[in-house]
Amino acid sequence: MSAVHWLNSEAFTAFDQHVMWSDMIGNLLGLAALALGWRRAMLTWPVQLLSGVVLVAAFWSADLGGGVGKQFVVITVAGWGWYQWRRGGADTGRVAIRFATWRERAVLAVATGLGTAAVASLFLAYPSLSWNPWPDAYIFTGTLAAMFAQARGWVEFWFAWLAVDVVGVPLNFHSGLPFSGLVYLIYFVLVIAGMYAWWQQTRRTAVGTATAGIVTSADAAVNTAVNAAVNDPARTEPPSITAVEGVTA
Repeated sequence: MSAVHWLNSEAFTAFDQHVMWSDMIGNLLGLAALALGWRRAMLTWPVQLLSGVVLVAAFWSADLGGGVGKQFVVITVAGWGWYQWRRGGADTGRVAIRFATWRERAVLAVATGLGTAAVASLFLAYPSLSWNPWPDAYIFTGTLAAMFAQARGWVEFWFAWLAVDVVGVPLNFHSGLPFSGLVYLIYFVLVIAGMYAWWQQTRRTAVGTATAGIVTSADAAVNTAVNAAVNDPARTEPPSITAVEGVTA
C-alpha cells in the first residue's frame, strides 16, 4: 500500500461522516502551525509546510483543484516565510510585528480580489478542476494573501485567515472533508485569540519605543546642561542639581 493510498483511507466514521487519515493528520498539523504562529515561534513554518504536503492528498481525493493548489501555495510560502522570519528575527529570535499601512492593505485586498477572479475563471473554463469554482478560488487566493501577510509580520494576516475560515467551513463539509470543516471552526477561535495577542504586542512595542525616545531625549538634555555649565568661564562653582533637574522637568 502506497503512502498516498494509506493517507486517503478511512480513519474512522462519526455521525455518518467518513474521516480520512490525510484530512485528520494534515489539519492537526495545520492547527499546531497556527498555534505556533500565535507565539511567533519559528517552528510554525516547517510544521505548516508538512501540513500542506499531507493535505495535498486530501484535497486531491475530494476533486478540489483549488484546495490542491492552495496546499502547493502553502508549501511554497511556508518556505519563503521561514526564510523571512529567520532573517527578521536574527538578532532577537522573534519576528517584528506591526500593522500594515493603508497602502499595503489596499494592495493586499485588490490582489486577493483579482486573484480570486482569475482562479475562478480558470475553474469555470475547466470544470473538472473544481466542483465549486468561486469559493474554491477564494480560499486558494485568500490563503496566499494570509500567508504573505504573516511572513511580513502584519497583524492583518489574522483578519485574512478569518475571512478564509468563513468560506472554508461550509465548503469543506459539503466536499466530504468533515474534519477540515471542524478544524476550520477551531481555527476561528485560534484566529481571534492570535489576533488579540499580536494586537497587544504591537501596543507594547509602541509604548516601549516611545519610552525609549523620552529617556534618550532626557539624557541628551541633561548632558547638554552639564556641559554648558562646566564650560561656562563665568561660573566658579559646579552646577547645582536643581539646575540640571530643571532641564529635564
